This record gives sequence, C-alpha cells and structure tokens, in this order.
Amino acid sequence: MAVAPKDQWYVVHVLAGQEQKVHDNINRRIATEEMADLVFEVLIPTERVQEIKRGKKTETTRKFFPGYIIVNMHLLDENNQLVEKSWYFIKDTAGVLGFAGTKDRPIPMRAKEVEALLAQVRDREDTVKPKIHFEVGDKVKVSDGPFENQNGLVEEIDPVRGKLRVSVSIFGRDTLVDLEYWQVEKDIGAA
Repeated sequence: MAVAPKDQWYVVHVLAGQEQKVHDNINRRIATEEMADLVFEVLIPTERVQEIKRGKKTETTRKFFPGYIIVNMHLLDENNQLVEKSWYFIKDTAGVLGFAGTKDRPIPMRAKEVEALLAQVRDREDTVKPKIHFEVGDKVKVSDGPFENQNGLVEEIDPVRGKLRVSVSIFGRDTLVDLEYWQVEKDIGAA
C-alpha cells in the first residue's frame, strides 16, 4: 500500500449556505489552536457571474459546489491511518457534516482532480462569466448599445470572449452584429 503524502485535498460536506462561515471558522481556529502544521488551506471554489436585472448589470459570486468546501490537510499518516487531531479539528467545526468518502474513512481527491480544480479556480478569478446561457437560435432583445430595443436571433456564441453574433433587422435587412452577453436579454415574450 502506498504511503499517503502529508498534504492532500479532501472534500468536506458542510451545511448549505454555511460555506463561508465554516471556511472563516476553520481559518480562525487554525491560528488559535496552532493547527497550521496539519491544516494548510481551506478553499471555496467560486466564480464571478454577471447578469442584467431591471436593466442594470450586476455581479455576484457563485459557488462551484454548494454545500462543500475543499481542504488541504494532513489527515492520513504514513500507515494510512487517520490523524485524529486533524480529523476531529474539522469534524468538530460548527456547520461541518463530514468528509466525502465513507462514513469513517475520508477519501482524498486525486492529484488530477486537484490540478483541474485549482486551474479552474485560477482561470475564473479574473474573469466574469455571464449567468444566462444562450443557444444558437434563441430569440433575444438588445438591452444596451446602438441596437437597444431591437429583437434578434442568436447566430453564433463565443463563450471565451463572452460575445454573441446576433442577427437584427436594420432598415428591413437582417444584419449580423457582435454584442456582449450583458447587452442582450432572452426574449421571453417570443416563446
């Protein structure tokens, strides 16, 4: 059996809506209970999301995994046995329901999963993702810019740049225009 490395990432199930509270509580207790040698990092994977509400652009933070946090810690010793001090430190935190895995045996995340998750978090730190998802063929109404109040049809989507190519009628002719996601709203009256 392979020896567990000292720092591994674990998925911790917490009360829904309490992720930030648990995160802050663990970080505060790491300092006061001198646990920095066993619990290294606590993460709530999030992304910034932008949407239009009543004509105003708003930005919120959305959790990738509501009800879960990710903790980098020393939980298994060289014999693959639980390190009780770190186990109870997390389990006894208010709002924690348990570790992902079996009832009494947490399962660490695989290295590939951790790398992918951390890369996803880093990639989305500086970008804002639109909340509304568009599909080719969606009927939309332009809510901002020179084509405001024009109806159109989504022809192409560029999720990387956050742009849509929309066909709008200008002087009786369909014309393709490039718009930001936030400049259009789904036309719910055109269902």
